[in-house]
Amino acid sequence: MNKTILFAALLSTVLFTACSSKKEEKLEEGKYTITNPLMMDTSFTKDYVAEIQSLQNIEIRAKVKGFIESINVDEGQHVSAGQLLFTIRPKEYEAELIKAKANVKKAELELQNVKKLAEKNIVSPNELSLAVAKLDEAKADENLAELYVGYTKIKAPFEGTIDRLKFKMGSLIDEGTLLTTLSNNKSVYAYFNVSEAEYLDYKSRAKNKNNATLFLANNMPHKYKGQVETIEAEFDKNTGSIAFRAKFPNPELLLKHGETGKVQLTVDLKNVLVIPQKATFEIQDKFYVFVVDANNIVKTRSITIKQKLSNIYVIESGLSVNDKILLEGIQTVKDDDKIKTEFIAAEKAIAQINK
Repeated sequence: MNKTILFAALLSTVLFTACSSKKEEKLEEGKYTITNPLMMDTSFTKDYVAEIQSLQNIEIRAKVKGFIESINVDEGQHVSAGQLLFTIRPKEYEAELIKAKANVKKAELELQNVKKLAEKNIVSPNELSLAVAKLDEAKADENLAELYVGYTKIKAPFEGTIDRLKFKMGSLIDEGTLLTTLSNNKSVYAYFNVSEAEYLDYKSRAKNKNNATLFLANNMPHKYKGQVETIEAEFDKNTGSIAFRAKFPNPELLLKHGETGKVQLTVDLKNVLVIPQKATFEIQDKFYVFVVDANNIVKTRSITIKQKLSNIYVIESGLSVNDKILLEGIQTVKDDDKIKTEFIAAEKAIAQINK
């Protein structure tokens, strides 16, 4: 019985060795696909957390004290420029205006009398000048009273959307009381912060300003493209970043003041060196490729990655367009191995992995 078991074990060992030899022989006889780095134009996108603000967003405040007599709009209502929003009870101010007008008439009559007396040299020129000054003062009071009457009717300074109403009709309010806010959302601004390195890359490479996409809180893209309009003058010393402002059309008024989102910028890269990601391997956060020389000898080479794109890497250093790199089988070779190769052009290799 033991002899039978021993024979079976020996037979298994022989068969395993034979199979292993055949696999190694097949591997040695097989060809490894190699390619070369490609110089090309491409682009990449980067997402930034953004705060959305209206093109215009102001506080509507009372300029006079009094009771709210009427509220002519509702919360969320779209209003036109010049449309009446609130009326503060105007009776007291209208009374002041009537009084001011009466004082103007009185000052005019006094001036007429002083002029007649001055023509007869009954009063001095100084008295005439004083009468003129009194009339001017009365007219100034009249203009001020008219201004306050106008303040009792609060109108929209521009077209926009009304926010929450802070008070109800009949409320007593003071001068300066916040009544609501008004937002012009026909277009919106998206503010986001960019690091110093990314800022420099953007300034040197971004040619097309209409390259901003806004993703909303539900991860859906805003249907209108935007453009980076301005960049602030200084970097934040605490964060090392600088603020960008992109403007987005908003004709359907979907976007509101105070929303958050993500701005995605597309940056063009001109004449950069790229390789397929699958041609690389990583050891302790460093990237490597297998370079194949003219004698088909494999050598490990360290590379520096500039940018990670979809299925490809943009190379900063370590390779040139004249190098040949291993594309397939990087797990089965080691330094100084001599292999049989089959070359595939970089354009074809990248086109295949992007399918």
